[in-house]
Amino acid sequence: MDTKINFLNHEFKNPIVPASGTFGFGYEFAAYYDINILGSIALKGTTLNPRYGNPLPRIAECPAGLINSIGLQNPGVDKVVSEELVKLKKVYNAEVIVNVGGHSVNEYVQTVEKFNNCDNVFAVELNISCPNVSGGGMAFGVDPDIAYSLVSQVRKVCKKPLIVKLSPNVTNIVDMALAVERAGADAISLINTLVGMRIDLKTGKPIISVKKGGYSGPGIFPVALNMIYEVSKAVKIPLIGMGGVTSAYDVIEMMYAGASLVMVGSQNLVDPYACQKIISDLPKVMKELNITNLQDIIGRAK
Repeated sequence: MDTKINFLNHEFKNPIVPASGTFGFGYEFAAYYDINILGSIALKGTTLNPRYGNPLPRIAECPAGLINSIGLQNPGVDKVVSEELVKLKKVYNAEVIVNVGGHSVNEYVQTVEKFNNCDNVFAVELNISCPNVSGGGMAFGVDPDIAYSLVSQVRKVCKKPLIVKLSPNVTNIVDMALAVERAGADAISLINTLVGMRIDLKTGKPIISVKKGGYSGPGIFPVALNMIYEVSKAVKIPLIGMGGVTSAYDVIEMMYAGASLVMVGSQNLVDPYACQKIISDLPKVMKELNITNLQDIIGRAK
């Protein structure tokens, strides 16, 4: 069974990538298993300056997932480059995907530039679900014109493959995908979290300190699958699928819909061995479904 995937002229041993925000900076999970089995790793979201994140509580459980509003907590790009990537390189041999957030175009541009000379960084993933402070707080990822402008500016300085992570909280996901493709994105990852909230029945108040957060987990899988399918029919660049993946069967389904790589998110928080189990199960599921080469099944549903 051949699990190798060619993505942006880079060979991955398998399509499994822990999603940003669910796997720390990678090296933390080396205590559980050999993380070199992973296709790659999407690192915790990084901003220009250190961020403490939102006040507690910032996680609420749901019947089919969880809601989080971490608030981009991270030590800032300089420490990620000088410390976090160095620690990771000691336990992980492959190149990784860095995830970049920001609240202005300038923040994104400056942060991305600092990763240009990192030899263990394969690609940059832009999280455009962040609120645009200069634009009145509207997220960069909900308006095609604003997203186009941001990605265009980042493209000018980014020397790595540029992946744009799309928010599902839009009127038309295809319009967003086409906009970032025109702006120079090399690939698209989708979907980011849906917006959700929970209310404490004893107090009658929202559980999350900032009222609402990002809903992720198995409950969003069908939504993610549909959006991947629709976007894959519209764009010419490759896709990374994510959203509620918990098993090797889910991985195959996302690849059928059009994903070349598949990110595993919330399941890492439920089970730190989630990615290891999925990678172990993939050949068995491939045999069951008469699949000999994963590369061949990408977009089969189309």
